[in-house]
Amino acid sequence: MRFYVTVTLLLGLIVWFFGDKVLLIPIGTVLFLFYVLTITPPPEVENKITTFGIETAGVTLRWESLSHFYFTKRFGFYILTLVGHAPFFYHAYVVVPQEDVKKNLILILSQHVVYQEKPNLSLTDKMVNWFMKLLPDDDEEVEPSLMHKEHYKEKGGKSMKVSRPVSSSKPQPASL
Repeated sequence: MRFYVTVTLLLGLIVWFFGDKVLLIPIGTVLFLFYVLTITPPPEVENKITTFGIETAGVTLRWESLSHFYFTKRFGFYILTLVGHAPFFYHAYVVVPQEDVKKNLILILSQHVVYQEKPNLSLTDKMVNWFMKLLPDDDEEVEPSLMHKEHYKEKGGKSMKVSRPVSSSKPQPASL
């Protein structure tokens, strides 16, 4: 969120100095939109693989309507992408939390649908991937000096410096 606030302030200052103060309203509106989309948690969705197809978010994607599937990795999670047949080529995205679940999905889904290790990306997909590289990742860099919390412990009348690793506060994904 700090990144978006910083970009908004910089754009706001540039717009302010050029004299187009009316443009501050849409810039602030876009910041508010990013804020709302960031703090709103996604809904809990149950995904099932059935004999007819894949049921996700209350919609059944039948095996006959699916063309192929592939995996991508974003923000530390694997994303299963299911692609439909022509003429629509619709995409369905399912977040896969762990490597072993991914391997099981490959085994199960490859019996019904074609698996592509490297997807054929359209121009739009290539542009989205390029823009995703520009955005900062969720993981923040930690300085080596801050990797351990230090505290002092008394032992036999002497104080000793003891360091412990800092526990991660990164949220863990829900399992399938």
